[in-house]
Amino acid sequence: MSKSSGTPDKEEVDSLHPRNNNSLLGQETAETTFRKAMDSGRLPHAWLISGPRGVGKATLAYRAVRYLFTEDSPADAGLFGGIAEPAAQSSSGLDIPADSSVFKQVASGSFPDLRVLERSPDKDGRIKRDIPVDGVRQLGAFLHMTATNGSWRAAILDPVDELGTQGANALLKSLEEPPEKTLLLLISHNPGRLLPTIRSRCRQLSLPPLEGTVVEQLLERYLPDLHENERTLLTYLSEGSIGRALDLNQAGGAGLYIQMVEMMGQLPALDSYKLHEIGDTLARDSQGVLFRTMSELMLWWLGRLVRLRATKSAPVGILEGEGEVMQRLSDRRELADWMSLWENLTQLFQQTEQASLDRKQAFITAFGRLQGMAA
Repeated sequence: MSKSSGTPDKEEVDSLHPRNNNSLLGQETAETTFRKAMDSGRLPHAWLISGPRGVGKATLAYRAVRYLFTEDSPADAGLFGGIAEPAAQSSSGLDIPADSSVFKQVASGSFPDLRVLERSPDKDGRIKRDIPVDGVRQLGAFLHMTATNGSWRAAILDPVDELGTQGANALLKSLEEPPEKTLLLLISHNPGRLLPTIRSRCRQLSLPPLEGTVVEQLLERYLPDLHENERTLLTYLSEGSIGRALDLNQAGGAGLYIQMVEMMGQLPALDSYKLHEIGDTLARDSQGVLFRTMSELMLWWLGRLVRLRATKSAPVGILEGEGEVMQRLSDRRELADWMSLWENLTQLFQQTEQASLDRKQAFITAFGRLQGMAA
């Protein structure tokens, strides 16, 4: 890990992937719910695990299947079986030893009774828009095969939101006619987008945002060299998502946010040199990560301003003077004006991404419209 930036290297990033991660903090209620269902002997065959991005949904899914396979694995002598002492295991959690054969096979993607469906890269290395429908169609046949140890077969769809219409219809067939001892774990960031028939065939388990103290604890664990002030800022920006906090850190989100708020504070004046300097930085990033991060932060900040205007509540900010800036700008226009601007900038950023338009110009245009609102 870089001592100066607190940025994890590739090996550390891989270790945080849910298939490798054996730690889940802040979601004890959801984990206990799943464990009780499993211990009851009446485990529902399909679960819809929903909640905001980056709060532990996929980590929970992998912990669940590892626990399930370990319990039924002769090699790892179930949590109630002869080799591992039940007392050594959590009474309500889904922990299994990281050095067990099941853990290692699941982490490497080689466990024969687990199928993971997610978006894959195309021949150019770009991640496809949807989970391939062929994989979903093959899922039914996989679930009907005999498990290697005569026990369970499981599948994780991460996220199920990214199924196209054909994929969703193919998934319904597996949900409607599930074989015995099969488990489907559907991860969803936005369950409202799913077909009602998919939702109705699943036991629903919703994971809430993490407490700020949990996010800060996880940041300290994953990024121990991060400066305390930056860790506090990332926790504030994360909105209870450790995944969002880590992504923001990777993209330099804390620095971008500070620059953005400083420019908001100058409105209706604009530092043309600074505006172009930031625009050039966004344009030089060939992957567009910096532009996406900046646009998300701008829309998030404006969304808070809209809520402030709508509820007439006291402004809250993490940076010095940020609340006062938000209050001053809010008072310059009516609620409908700020809502219209939020929608306008959302469309601008989406069009820039989808049509590969000039990112620098889009950023300058966005601040120009903000300047007009503050005038």
